[in-house]
Amino acid sequence: MSARREAEPGGVSLEGGGLFIRRAEDTAGSIVRAGEVHADDAQEGSLRPQLLHDFLGQQSVRQNLSVFIEAARSRGESMDHLFLIGPPGLGKTTIAQITAHELGADFKVTSAPALDKPKDLAGILSTITERTVFFIDEIHRLKPAIEEMLYIAMEDFELDWVIGQGAAARTVRIPVPHFTLVGATTKAGMVSSPLISRFGIVQRFSFYTREELAAIIRRSAGILGAQVDDDAALLMADCSRGTPRVANRILRRMRDFAQVLGGGRITGSVVSQGLDRLGIDRLGLERYDREILLSIIQNFGGGPVGAETLAISIGESMDTLEDYYEPYLIQCGLLQRTPRGRVVTEKAYAHLGLKGNSAYADERLLF
Repeated sequence: MSARREAEPGGVSLEGGGLFIRRAEDTAGSIVRAGEVHADDAQEGSLRPQLLHDFLGQQSVRQNLSVFIEAARSRGESMDHLFLIGPPGLGKTTIAQITAHELGADFKVTSAPALDKPKDLAGILSTITERTVFFIDEIHRLKPAIEEMLYIAMEDFELDWVIGQGAAARTVRIPVPHFTLVGATTKAGMVSSPLISRFGIVQRFSFYTREELAAIIRRSAGILGAQVDDDAALLMADCSRGTPRVANRILRRMRDFAQVLGGGRITGSVVSQGLDRLGIDRLGLERYDREILLSIIQNFGGGPVGAETLAISIGESMDTLEDYYEPYLIQCGLLQRTPRGRVVTEKAYAHLGLKGNSAYADERLLF
């Protein structure tokens, strides 16, 4: 008998002309068994709801998923592949975890940049069990070769693997258990049409309302053992950019201020003082947000100015400017994108305490 050639972790090896995939824990992803707590981030994880009825906001997404999950569970099948679209911090990863928990299935998670070669995907899919929920974050960043392999895995639940080179090359199909792929992206326009068409369920996330964020803050405060007044919760919700992740981050900081300065209770005055010290204003703008608006006003006469020029003027990359800062400024009505470039609105002048359309007006900031 010939000696066995060991495969790399999560890789493929040959033995006596046969094909073997090493079923080992891959380095590109991690697996979470049903009922076990994922320990990547204990503090953030403790605030994540585990059940669909505990997930606040996104009513349409919750109602639809409850039907799809119940139907799949009653049939004893894997749920159809799920595609989640929305800005960062709105709960896409949480929904993926809840889906696995509600289905009573294993949860396996990775991100597209971690999948460098086809063998990485093969290694992950070789470790899954029946009905596993496989979550790929930032799926728009998948490499073409991995995406092509994923097509077959999603439709036929098989892996295509090429053995040999040149004229001796041949393709081997390896079956994988039926699984549910959950893909999440912040840039749906960058996901190829063939990939999107293979998802049976597509759900879009929207920003949260003030009341939904206040409810999330009160729930998180209860988990953290902090006491929060209703007016304080609403004040924090106003500054949370419509995003639960930001709301929980602000809550943890206000808990620190309350513990040191406010006798342990998060009140409206504690929140006002804490936001002022953190440089967060009543719209949730931070220092860099205001620097963007002031740079356009002071250096470019209120606009228009191109994104690349603006990014250089504030010392940030253009991707960070377009993906992180601009969406919220546009949502608040403080910035406009025009064919000629970015333009500051009259609302931005008023918010910053400046005289409208004046390039070098008084720089008084209002908080």
